[in-house]
Amino acid sequence: MSMIQIRDLLIQRGGRNTLEVDALDISRGETLTVVGPNGAGKSTLLLALAHLLKPARGDIQFEGRSVSRWNELEYRRKISFVFQAPLLMDMTVEQNVALGLKFRGVSKDETQERVGKWIQALGIESLSKRRASQLSGGEAQRVSLARAFVLEPELLLLDEPFVALDPPTHAKLLDDLSNILKQDHRTAVFVTHNLREAALVGHRIAVVAGGMLRQVGTAKQIKSHPADETVRAFLQELPQ
Repeated sequence: MSMIQIRDLLIQRGGRNTLEVDALDISRGETLTVVGPNGAGKSTLLLALAHLLKPARGDIQFEGRSVSRWNELEYRRKISFVFQAPLLMDMTVEQNVALGLKFRGVSKDETQERVGKWIQALGIESLSKRRASQLSGGEAQRVSLARAFVLEPELLLLDEPFVALDPPTHAKLLDDLSNILKQDHRTAVFVTHNLREAALVGHRIAVVAGGMLRQVGTAKQIKSHPADETVRAFLQELPQ
């Protein structure tokens, strides 16, 4: 069984249709990358998966049960969300990474072990005592990723987390995240507007354009056989 099953989904915002998905399955351990033009509905998909936007029609099932039937807190504890802008508290790197575990009542010893593991995995050990306000953009986003992974979510949602970074920092973080996801086998949905980036990180790519899920497949499949003229036009707009 797929971890996530979406059927006949319609999301509305401000009374307008912003996303339609006829059918989408996401397997456990899969990284699905979502690409499309600005305003296409990519972030709306993440917000719907996080149950922060409720469907006007259709259903999202998580582990065989409709998200609407999950206890809200229980469901939220199964996911982690990494946003475009790092949302860090005015405390040290170590304290920021540990914050979610503290809220969940995880023991001090286990917290220390898990925080140490992910600080090391994201290459920020030397920054552990530095305050968030003293971090560069790339360093802050590494802390955000560590804070998400330390919770050991079943589903990781990433909304263009590197878009504001300079190209070298962006490329290094993308490479590190791709390696972590491959080693960790955690289910993830990663939003980007860059097809090459999507191909590097994801097992499959979902193309969202004009408020609709248009096509799902590998980069090669999508480039070779665009599902419709909207997908074809999006591909033509991308840098070659």
